[in-house]
Amino acid sequence: MSSDLYRNIVIATDGSANFRKVISCGIEIAKLSGATVYVLYVVDTPSLISEIWTAGKEAIREMMVNDGKKVISKVKKIIEESGVEVKEVLLEGHPSDEIIKFAEHNNMDLIVMGTLGKTGFEKFMMGSVAQKVVRCSNVPVMVVRNWDQEDSKIICTQENGSVANSL
Repeated sequence: MSSDLYRNIVIATDGSANFRKVISCGIEIAKLSGATVYVLYVVDTPSLISEIWTAGKEAIREMMVNDGKKVISKVKKIIEESGVEVKEVLLEGHPSDEIIKFAEHNNMDLIVMGTLGKTGFEKFMMGSVAQKVVRCSNVPVMVVRNWDQEDSKIICTQENGSVANSL
């Protein structure tokens, strides 16, 4: 089954614990719709600006970029093995802002992302990346919750609200 509902899907990941669930959901939707998947990792460079010290800032940025490249490479390999066309995107900036800008400026049809990432004090101070993307994006967003049940299903709906498929 192929659908024109989703042609370009962006999977935004930070490599956190539930990234495999996020990828799995994105892959299944891409398979059903024949979409191309864009794996997006945003290096949170504004967090470096807030540091009091400046020595070593460039080295830390390079380390963060390299970490992002490793995450993208791992995710790309998983998606390629599923037979879905995949492209890599590495950006720097505020994660929520960059995810939204990328999706809107590159004609993405769906953003798939997880609920995990920053925790504790960082989340309290900066807010949830997923929450901001859901609130501010003009592109539909699928947020994948970190769940433990193996038999959980994803329900995909068509534009008219009817159920298209249960994955």
